[in-house]
Amino acid sequence: MTPTSAEAGGLAGAPPLPAHPDPQLDAVLDSGLPHELSHALGGPFHLLLPERFDANAAAFEDVLREAGVEGRVYYAKKANKAAVWMDRCALSGRGVDVASAGELRDALGHGVRGEDVVVTGPTKAEGLLRVAVLQGCLIAVDAPDELESVLAQARAVARPARVLLRRLPPAQPHSRFGFDDGELEAALARCAQAKDAIVMEGFSFHLSGYDPLLRAESAGELVELCLKARVMGLRADRISIGGGFAVDYTDAEHWERFLREQRPEHYHAGKSFASGDFYPYHSPVAGPDALRTVLAADGLAGRLREAGVQLLLEPGRALLDRAGCTVFRVQGVKNRSGYGIVTVDGSSLSLSEQWFNSEYLPDPVLLPAHERQGEPYAACVGGATCLESDMVTWRKVRFPTRPAVGDLLVYPNTAGYQMDSNESPFHELPLPPKIVLDTAGGTTRWRLDRHPLA
Repeated sequence: MTPTSAEAGGLAGAPPLPAHPDPQLDAVLDSGLPHELSHALGGPFHLLLPERFDANAAAFEDVLREAGVEGRVYYAKKANKAAVWMDRCALSGRGVDVASAGELRDALGHGVRGEDVVVTGPTKAEGLLRVAVLQGCLIAVDAPDELESVLAQARAVARPARVLLRRLPPAQPHSRFGFDDGELEAALARCAQAKDAIVMEGFSFHLSGYDPLLRAESAGELVELCLKARVMGLRADRISIGGGFAVDYTDAEHWERFLREQRPEHYHAGKSFASGDFYPYHSPVAGPDALRTVLAADGLAGRLREAGVQLLLEPGRALLDRAGCTVFRVQGVKNRSGYGIVTVDGSSLSLSEQWFNSEYLPDPVLLPAHERQGEPYAACVGGATCLESDMVTWRKVRFPTRPAVGDLLVYPNTAGYQMDSNESPFHELPLPPKIVLDTAGGTTRWRLDRHPLA
């Protein structure tokens, strides 16, 4: 006997985890535009809200101004591949953080000046270094052999290279990034010796995690290194503290309840996730407030001002907070004992927490194709591929009614590290296009993010 909606919904659903209210996005979802786009595009898609990107970047810059600290915001391009972010950076003069020749080419191609680009990542290919030197990019040098490669490229093109020396943070000694103390001493001496080919502008570090106090402590150590480097005749007037500014997706009450109550029976097939593997979807200190905390800790802002050291930031996810969502169309629904399985027209590759053996947790929003009444219904969400593991959402989400073919599921706030980190045309399924929304002037217009000839 087939279960009813009430039986399938039952109490099987996991504790709810709604994203923070977003009236602007709600207005777009209520307008009917997502259904029109689903019909026109014939598959899943991503919606982008570039004004949010601008506002987030401006909020970080405001914190720097409030603290009286000279600094620069670089968008970490790896967080999302959309072209519109490059357009916004080019128009505003904001910086971009790249880590590959393709990312650098894309930034330059959209009008971002080379001097506004910082090149990070581990040991970089010679081709990337050559273009970076030619274009006047700031290069975060990660290792002794890379420093020699930069020097060789600079001399080959007869143009000094702008560099930061990346320090291995003592707080994370097992990191694979950066110079240890001995290597850093030798690198400083090498830079002082090779002033004809290199301009040593300062230091950086790669620090995992979201602890603002640890980031402030590491930043303070770089300020002292700048003062030491100046004694050697080096410029050393800026430090980069990278990203690591958490995004707050949901409120504390829902997040704490979720962590307290979630268990394997709340997931399809009894899937088990360790709470420690989840992204911290609630963070009491997030985004620009996290930067404010960094600057306040140990008097860092005052130390930067006194030393005349600029602070460089490379946020990715934090600049994309609420700047996009992902939309799937329901292709089918089947009942299981106590819950349902919804199949959508895309795959889990579009929600990249799977990469970390984790799950994207903010609840998807159901947009019915037609108004209807029904009882609450708990269901997981599967992708359209032939893999058991292709689950967009393993969790049994409590929907207000049983989803139906033609309904849409909207995953909120996916622009940061979600919507395109892992996407591939598996099964010859096309990559979901990105749709840029322009809501200026009280109307909503849309366009494709990348045109065929762009």
